[in-house]
Amino acid sequence: MEELYALVVKKTGLPKEQAKMVVDLVIDFIKKKLPAPVAAQVEAVLGGKGDLGAAAGLLGGLLGGKKK
Repeated sequence: MEELYALVVKKTGLPKEQAKMVVDLVIDFIKKKLPAPVAAQVEAVLGGKGDLGAAAGLLGGLLGGKKK
């Protein structure tokens, strides 16, 4: 998450605390819109513990993509 906060600071010029609030707000919004299994995978990936491929696979399956 620190990398994302730093990117927002760099691109917007916002102070770190404001950038952190914005990022957290957007992530919470996105997670609420996703099905629970996908939201859990996103949370894990953002926490550095998950597998982005697994999250993408779940989302692809929900959107009608090919299942492996």
